Amino acid sequence: MTTPMLPPRRLPSLTAGCALALATLAAGISPLPAQSIACMVNGEPITSLDIEQRTKLDFLTTRKHAAKQEILDELINDKVKIKEARRFGVDPGVSELDQAFAGMAQRMRITSDQLAKSLESQGVRPETMKARLKSEMVWGSLVRGRFKESLQVGEKDVATAAQQGGESTQVDAFEYKLQPIVLIVPRGSAQGAIDQRRKEAESLRERVQSCDQANDYFKSMQNAAIRPAVTKTSADIPGPLRELLDKTPVGHLTPPEITKQGVEMVALCERKPTKIDTPKKREIREKMYTQKYEAKSKAYLAEIRKAAMIECR
Repeated sequence: MTTPMLPPRRLPSLTAGCALALATLAAGISPLPAQSIACMVNGEPITSLDIEQRTKLDFLTTRKHAAKQEILDELINDKVKIKEARRFGVDPGVSELDQAFAGMAQRMRITSDQLAKSLESQGVRPETMKARLKSEMVWGSLVRGRFKESLQVGEKDVATAAQQGGESTQVDAFEYKLQPIVLIVPRGSAQGAIDQRRKEAESLRERVQSCDQANDYFKSMQNAAIRPAVTKTSADIPGPLRELLDKTPVGHLTPPEITKQGVEMVALCERKPTKIDTPKKREIREKMYTQKYEAKSKAYLAEIRKAAMIECR
């Protein structure tokens, strides 16, 4: 199941922590110690090796030394989360975990093999990272799926929160239909050539009265391009561009801007009011959703952990 928005995940911070640690630490691979069982969770063991591995992984990602009990609690939580998710059919296979691992490596701008070797050089097995990823993946999917309706944030709730924070909710939101245009200027061109193209763009701005005209002009013009129309909302567009579009009459072009490609403008084909969130309302809605998600996640975990068979030595 999916929802309009997802709560912030720990995966990006996990990636960033690994990138920093793996780039700055240098240590050899220590031999694996003999394993002993520290806990049994629903019939599945948590070993001393599991605790050692998670301790190293947590230190790599947070740069903090966690207490043994804290690490043990994390591992117990992982076990009960994965079992509960499996009960509802949420059980990613090896290929999905490999993809998640590869995605983490990609965000760190390295390959999966490089990430695996970097972890191993710090004494952390890649399987330890994948186990952590699996727990976070299945739990997020399970909570969002099972509690989709109760996690929704209503318009009235957003308006109330905005008012309490001193924010106005009366700001109009628009939907824009846009066509980006570029008058190409080869790299390394003299300033005179750039100025000439800018003058050309200004002249075209005065003549263009509709997107149909813009297409006629720029599709037949040499060293120019007009891209297919795209639709964006106020929340999708940076503030300065929103202000520019709101000042531009429909059918006209925005002022020319010099970029790496040349002289760029945007044809405003349509602008109409929409009930889609303004940027501020979206921010409030996402924050409220995250708070709901975290509260539901905490309560749900406490419930299934209470019902779990946990035996620790």
